[in-house]
Amino acid sequence: MTRRRWIADRWTATTASLTGDQAAHLARVLRAEPGQIYDVVSNGFLHRAEILSVSDAEVLFTLHEELESDAALPLHLLLAVFKFDHMEWAIEKATELGIARITPILARRTEKHLAQSALKRTERWRRIALEASKQSRRTDIPHIADPIPLKQALAEETSPTRILLSETEQTLTLTAALKAATSSQQETDTALAIGPEGGWTPEEMSLFTQHQWQPVTLGPRILRAETAAIAAIAIASTHLL
Repeated sequence: MTRRRWIADRWTATTASLTGDQAAHLARVLRAEPGQIYDVVSNGFLHRAEILSVSDAEVLFTLHEELESDAALPLHLLLAVFKFDHMEWAIEKATELGIARITPILARRTEKHLAQSALKRTERWRRIALEASKQSRRTDIPHIADPIPLKQALAEETSPTRILLSETEQTLTLTAALKAATSSQQETDTALAIGPEGGWTPEEMSLFTQHQWQPVTLGPRILRAETAAIAAIAIASTHLL
């Protein structure tokens, strides 16, 4: 039987601890006991781990041998903020697919009330990513950044390959762009930008051009932002792993 996997909140070279909600769930719901064996991700590494002690506040493990694990997809998703319930679904599924980083973007066409509330939602998005990481048996948690304006995000982006999903691009597909990028350079780190409902403004499109982003299409259909995100990550995973 596949062992349940946990992601440690604290660790040393030889031990790892679960605290807060994770500890309470193990202690109260699963009724964990010393001596039980689980898989525990500690400092980004997967270990077979044995419970040393259990309380509602902390479950302490001793770390045994390191186990083989998969690396995160070297993909940074710049996701314009949209309806929160749909965005939460996108973050959950992007995490399951192996995304390394997500930066929520405050775009010109992001609805005002969503932009004003986005920062307060960040911790919830991080909790969703944590739970999705455990569910999908990842050995890491994607980094969910605080929401920032598009101009700042583009200025700070360092990925050698930068791809923009664009409703106006009709010819170059995401697959073709990724094939060209991965064949011409050794680094596979890739940034992928997906706009808000209503799309990017002409001024924002000019910013992408200034920062050397490549517009691509996913095909003739108009997709919701969350659908486009998941489709794009799935396609990218076949080229970046």
